[in-house]
Amino acid sequence: MERVIRVLVVDDSAYVRKVVSQMLMRSPFIEVVGTARDGKEALEKVEELQPDVVTLDLIMPGMDGVAFLREQMARRPIPVVIVSIASESGDLAMQALDLGALDFVQKPTALATEKIFDISDELIEKVKTAAQVPLARLRTLSMNGRPQPLARVAEAQGLVDVVVIGASTGGPQALRHLIPQLPADLPVPIALVLHMPVGYTALFAQRLDELSHLHVVEAKEGDELVAGKAYLAPAGRHLTFLRRSDGKVVAHLDARPFDTSHRPSVDVLFQSAAQMYHERVLGVVMTGMGSDGLQGAAWIKAQGGLIFTEAEETCAVYGMPRVVVEAGLSDKIVPLDRMAEAILEVV
Repeated sequence: MERVIRVLVVDDSAYVRKVVSQMLMRSPFIEVVGTARDGKEALEKVEELQPDVVTLDLIMPGMDGVAFLREQMARRPIPVVIVSIASESGDLAMQALDLGALDFVQKPTALATEKIFDISDELIEKVKTAAQVPLARLRTLSMNGRPQPLARVAEAQGLVDVVVIGASTGGPQALRHLIPQLPADLPVPIALVLHMPVGYTALFAQRLDELSHLHVVEAKEGDELVAGKAYLAPAGRHLTFLRRSDGKVVAHLDARPFDTSHRPSVDVLFQSAAQMYHERVLGVVMTGMGSDGLQGAAWIKAQGGLIFTEAEETCAVYGMPRVVVEAGLSDKIVPLDRMAEAILEVV
């Protein structure tokens, strides 16, 4: 029997607190044990009620969501799902990720209040996922400092022409650790899919770019894939590859296929990489819930390419890598702190 997840809802709007509580309690496995109007009250309620998960607005008078996270994670790490408006809270959202927030749900703008019910299923799913993250992993998700880039490995095998990476829950923190460790002279391009709501991927690419020696961008239609550059798929569109008449490989963005559980999809990116680069692809499946990446990994393996999976002990959620390992598709299981080194050995 699935355990009941105890949730604290934090938002300065009484209406949103009520609606978010109603949405969550559509699930028989979620109990909203309390609400709070700001970060200060949230700290008190966490202490008093000991919830399993907190849903957190970022923009609040007094103590905002980021200040709450900073204080709470220092006291006792707890799974946090951000429920906020990207256009208003973008920079705060990036700070929240740095402090260990697990996931985001894009709150409809204040005017479109009737649309808030549209996010109900997504919110329930993300709260359930957050509740499964081991508390020991939460401590390490709160990143401090900037990882140092590794030197290129002298005996790198030169087996691949592109690296494609997929991640979901815990992925922002994992990529924030991995990408800055790769050197500016990486001899291949990297393409990334991260399950994030619309409005956050451009900000996250910018954040990664600031931290990294590689150049990191949100992929745009027609971007030429060049070595030493990382391309993050924009939320809401799949990232695939096309070859131009001059032989150059460029990024293509499309809402199709429509029948994927995520857009962008790791499967779609991996399949396109396999079709374009054949055996000269390295696919990396990192932390996340579900099975996105499994079919794509099978495409890469069928073409003779390589698949690395993040080790269970460093995943926030060992879902996506697990299904790839269990299907016998993983060439190497690598802890997060060794993933950059493993990539450099084959590029």
